[in-house]
Amino acid sequence: MGKVILIVEDNTKNLKLIRDLLQVSGYTTLEATDGKQGVEIAKEKKPDLILMDILMPVMDGIEATKILKAHADTKDIPIIALTSYAMKGSEEKIREAGCDGYMSKPIDTKEFVKMVTEYLAR
Repeated sequence: MGKVILIVEDNTKNLKLIRDLLQVSGYTTLEATDGKQGVEIAKEKKPDLILMDILMPVMDGIEATKILKAHADTKDIPIIALTSYAMKGSEEKIREAGCDGYMSKPIDTKEFVKMVTEYLAR
């Protein structure tokens, strides 16, 4: 069975692009449209990797990441932040929350799949 990746993304176009790229590459995807839903799915399904948007309704990606990294069942799941929130200091804030990696949007489709593959190989 292929690796399972949880995509937490509120923008439907971004979600579709990411899902399509991952599925074409042979990955199984789970989807959430806000941080709260992402936390619930991650705790229940325990994916191999989480792709976390930062700016979302209900609960943002920073808060969701902190919750997941503090929970025994999900603390070891790698989380890559996907964000268009690329201001000075934002990468530090994202890493302090517990994200293992960081990629700015719009994503570079070739680099994206390469980065996902590298994180899953760790």
